[in-house]
Amino acid sequence: MLQLLMAMAFSAAPLTLYVPPVRSLSLFVETMETLCRECAPYSHGAVARLRLGLSRIFAGLARALR
Repeated sequence: MLQLLMAMAFSAAPLTLYVPPVRSLSLFVETMETLCRECAPYSHGAVARLRLGLSRIFAGLARALR
């Protein structure tokens, strides 16, 4: 009975629903690369502002803990 339960729990059949077929994987990767290329100019400024904000927060925490 335990073996049947383990076989059902770790069945690989549901995992195939999450993995795209190989033939469409290259299209997906190409689309994601295009999306990243198009978003790069906009995200660069956001990343810079995020880093500046985090550095100010950490500097304030460092001063408060002294």
